[in-house]
Amino acid sequence: MAPLTSSTRELFSEAVRAVLETWPVLQIAVDNGFGGAFSQQKAEWMVGAIQQHFMDNDDLQQDEVEDFISELMNNEFDTVVDDGSLTQVAQKVCEMFQQCQQDRLKEVREQINQMIQKKSAGRAKVTPAADDDDDESEDEEAMECDGPSVNGAAVQEQHLPPQATSREEADDGWTVVRKKK
Repeated sequence: MAPLTSSTRELFSEAVRAVLETWPVLQIAVDNGFGGAFSQQKAEWMVGAIQQHFMDNDDLQQDEVEDFISELMNNEFDTVVDDGSLTQVAQKVCEMFQQCQQDRLKEVREQINQMIQKKSAGRAKVTPAADDDDDESEDEEAMECDGPSVNGAAVQEQHLPPQATSREEADDGWTVVRKKK
């Protein structure tokens, strides 16, 4: 296929940016500083790195793109992506690159606009759960995830007070924490 022109390259770069900005895994990594103090800059740099990877390599396969993005996430954000979304991200980027190569720019722009609307619709936020106990310690705080849920139930993590748990050292070196009855 024909190499991309500079304007098509810019559109592809916008497409990569839109895909990454709507990828919850990367946004969580950025929001929580998994990449250190410059997490946002690293996310922006990733757009150019992925775009350049396509320019430098002919006939990239989806699994190669997936491996490249996985490596970037691991190296820059100390994050191993194992939720299946990496495949979707790589597939979308490859699809949009092919559309740019085939001069189907209108389709690419429409997809970018859809992703921008999805992004502006909101992202998941982590907020403390409401609790009536004023003397609750930090170890006992419960966190609740507002937004997308798992199988219709909100995801919630609770920490039990130290006296309500017992700890045992398992043979394999893991510490088993059991709730006291």
